[in-house]
Amino acid sequence: MIDTHVRLPDAPAIPRLSFRMFDPGRDYAPLVELIREANQVDELDYIPTVDNLRTDYEHGGEFDPRRDLILAEVEGELVAAAETTVKTRDGIGVHQVDGWVRPAWRRRGLGGALLHWTERRAAEVAMVDGRPADRALSSWPDQEQVGATKLYESEGYRIVRYGFLMVRDLGDEIPDAPLPAGLEVRPVDATDHRRIWDADTEAFRDHWNTGERSESDYESWFATPELDVSLWRVAWDGDEVAGSVMPFIWAEENETLGLSRGWLEHISVRRPWRRRGLASALIADSLRALRDAGMTEAALGVDADNVSGALRVYEALGFRRLRTGVSYRKDFRAD
Repeated sequence: MIDTHVRLPDAPAIPRLSFRMFDPGRDYAPLVELIREANQVDELDYIPTVDNLRTDYEHGGEFDPRRDLILAEVEGELVAAAETTVKTRDGIGVHQVDGWVRPAWRRRGLGGALLHWTERRAAEVAMVDGRPADRALSSWPDQEQVGATKLYESEGYRIVRYGFLMVRDLGDEIPDAPLPAGLEVRPVDATDHRRIWDADTEAFRDHWNTGERSESDYESWFATPELDVSLWRVAWDGDEVAGSVMPFIWAEENETLGLSRGWLEHISVRRPWRRRGLASALIADSLRALRDAGMTEAALGVDADNVSGALRVYEALGFRRLRTGVSYRKDFRAD
């Protein structure tokens, strides 16, 4: 048997604390439970299931949970975890770092030790992945996660951006926002998946810090267990995809949180069709689709400084800001 145990040089002095690498054969359920407990205490509306976490990890591209995800245990109980993955963003390798600590085990040094492990692992990856030497470490905690924000600031990370979680009551009137002339919304057919994906990828290239998408990203998106393309709204101009909104309903997450919420994902309009009201028309149609599916609330995430004016569009359609995420970043070089 391969020894997956790891020694951390700055591990806190907690009796019977140990660290090991993730084992896909036995660790999905405990990791999901850890994330759920940590996020619910922090009032974060991300509650994964085993199936969707496995889908994300198995289609993770360069991310390998057996190498890029570390677990902390006390007498066999999972008390914390951290992971790191890399994508090319704005021409450089950006290493995302994330971690979770069970509430009863916080403020004991686990978060710092795990963050340092992710930084060392990112440096190892940066030496061999073929990208240019200039790199960045990045994380997006919620503004209210005071422990996390203090940790990043103490470790030399700087704030570079903010983002908002926005919600809308579907009981409120949904405005009539007609499609621009010459466009039509069609049901999504499997043969159109690639064209829809490619159009969305093209549209998002204009956005700040967008990651270069891979074939693994495509496979993961369309392998999502909760995928229901009947909710999607895709506008066509003849054979060209002009824009799209891809709503999702995460049923188990809703049950855990006591919500009936649908999410508007991948809201995008390609350049030739912008400034014509297409985004508003697709969003309004998506809101009606979610309401018809029994949802009482819609949610989305937005970059606070989005240059396309997305924030103004969402507010005009009745969305309000609920929470604020903070983008922290620390530069380094792979040499």
